[in-house]
Amino acid sequence: MLGLKLLTDPRWANIAEGNLEEILTDHAWCEQKAATNAITIITYNSEHEDLVTSMTEIAIEEMEHFKMVHDIIKERGYTLGRERKDDYVNQLFRFMKKDGSRNDAFIDRLLFAAMIEARSCERFRVLSENIKDEELAKFYRDLMISEAGHYTTFLKFAKKYSEKVNVDKRWKEWLDFEGQLIQNYGTKETVHG
Repeated sequence: MLGLKLLTDPRWANIAEGNLEEILTDHAWCEQKAATNAITIITYNSEHEDLVTSMTEIAIEEMEHFKMVHDIIKERGYTLGRERKDDYVNQLFRFMKKDGSRNDAFIDRLLFAAMIEARSCERFRVLSENIKDEELAKFYRDLMISEAGHYTTFLKFAKKYSEKVNVDKRWKEWLDFEGQLIQNYGTKETVHG
């Protein structure tokens, strides 16, 4: 369904489980950034009422996820660390087209968001199937389903609002780029690391 070119080695879950405080902190900040991204999409595209409604729902849900992760951090006696830079997301951001028409940039922003959600969904699946912590395995399974819904929402709006961009062709370019990029990741206890 996701079309990702390279799946995460299940052994990455062992790396993540080896430092739960770090993966949970990184995950919390990923949720906050996802909420911010949805708000940014609203800010620049407020003329699309259905988009605003969906992005508002996603922003709220992402902040609810942030709270859920933060609650787990507190329950386990961990501390929410400082925000982490996400090199993977930053490289995807650099791949995003920012030239061309306003609509072209809008469509690529939606595809950028879809790409992050697709990889997060896949990573949450790996965690849910490979970590020994049963509470977290269930938690990540539930979040995997949510991320899949976000992924399809972003793709749906890209196809709906594209004026000239061949969304299927551009999405294939995103998948190809991400397939090369992700080869450099999977060794750190971060969601995309």
